[in-house]
Amino acid sequence: MAFVECNGRVICYQESGETALPAVLFAHPLGMSQQVWADVVARLRGRYRCIRWDLPGHGASAPASTAVTARDLARDAQALLAALGVERCGFVGTSIGGVIGQALLLDAPEWLDRVVLTNTGAAIGTPDAWQQRAARVRSEGLEQMAAELSQRWFADAYKDQQPAGVAGWTHQLARTDDESYARLCELLAEADFRGKLAGVDRPVCLIAGAEDPATPVSALEALADELGGAPLDTIDDVAHVPSVEDSDAFTDSLLHAFATNDDDNAPPLTYAQGLETRKSVLGSEHVERAGASATTLDASFQDLITRYAWGELWGNPDLSRTQRSLITTAILAALGRDGELILHLKTAQRIGVSEAELRQALMHVAIYAGVPAANHAFKLAKEQGWGSSAAP
Repeated sequence: MAFVECNGRVICYQESGETALPAVLFAHPLGMSQQVWADVVARLRGRYRCIRWDLPGHGASAPASTAVTARDLARDAQALLAALGVERCGFVGTSIGGVIGQALLLDAPEWLDRVVLTNTGAAIGTPDAWQQRAARVRSEGLEQMAAELSQRWFADAYKDQQPAGVAGWTHQLARTDDESYARLCELLAEADFRGKLAGVDRPVCLIAGAEDPATPVSALEALADELGGAPLDTIDDVAHVPSVEDSDAFTDSLLHAFATNDDDNAPPLTYAQGLETRKSVLGSEHVERAGASATTLDASFQDLITRYAWGELWGNPDLSRTQRSLITTAILAALGRDGELILHLKTAQRIGVSEAELRQALMHVAIYAGVPAANHAFKLAKEQGWGSSAAP
C-alpha cells in the first residue's frame, strides 16, 4: 500500500511492481475498495503490471472535501499513472469505475490501450434516486445503511456460499466516509454519457453480471450500442461485483478481452507487437543495440526472432511472462548456452521472477539435466546479482 498526492487529494494505491510488463489500471465500485481486485491481480501476476487505487473517502484514500465529477476522477487516474511513469495502460472499471473509464475514453484516450467496462452504463440509475441516496447517507450514515446497500452487490449464490464475504464487504462499506460517498452519489446523478461515445476509437469490451439489479444486462447492452457494438460477455450467477463473486470466471473473461484481435483477418501477432514484447522483456536498449548491429547477413534473422520468438511465442497469453522466463532460463541452463542464459537471468529480474522461483527452476535443471549444469547456472545467477549472503 502506497500513497501519492493527486490533484490536491491523497490517494492510496497498490501496484504489482512489474514495470517491464504492460500496465493495467483498475477502478473499483462505489462503497468498496481496491481490494475487490485482489484475486484478479493474483492471477494476472507475470502478465500485467496491475495498478489499483481507492476512490476518495474509500479504503485508505483521503475524503473528498468538495464536489467531484467523473472527469475529476479521470484526472486522478491520469495523475496516478504519471506519478508511476506509465504512459499507456489497459483499463478495467466496475460500476462507478466504469464511469471513470468512459470519462477517460472521452478526455484522455491517448493514455489507454484496451478498455474493459463491467457492471456499469452510459448512465446508471436515475438522478432522483442518487440524490435521495446522498441525502439519506448524510442524514442516517453508512453505518446504519450498509447492511441494506450491500445486499444489492451480490447474487444469491455468493450470499449462500460466502456469508463471511458479505459481512466483510458490509463492514468495509460502513467504514467508508459518509460525505465522500454522498458526493460520489451526486457524481452518478450527473454522469450521463449517452450520445457521446460514438467517436471512441479505443477497443472496448463489456462484462455484465446476469443477476445484477443495479446495472442489469440491458444497461450493458445499451452501452454496447452507444459504443458502436462493443462485445459483451455475461457471467452467470453473479450480480454487481464479478471480481469478488466469481474471480476465476471474471479473470478468464478479462484475459479474453485483452487478447482479442480486432482484425480477424490479421495474423495472430504482428512484427510490431513482437518488437514491443521484445523491448518490454529484454529492455529497449538491448533490442536497439541488436537492431543497430544487424547487417545484411543477420537482418532477416532479427526479423525472424522478433516475429516468432517474441510475437508468436512470448506474445501468446496462455503462459505468463514469468512462466516463460523460468522455462527459457531452465532450457538455456540445461543446454549450457551461457550468453543467452546471462541475458535471461537479467530479464527474469526485470519482469518479476522471484528468487524462490528461479531457485526451483535451477533445481529442476539439476535433477533432469545434471548437477554440473545447475551448478554453473547458479554461479552465473549469483554473478548477475541474484541471492544474498546466507551467513548468520
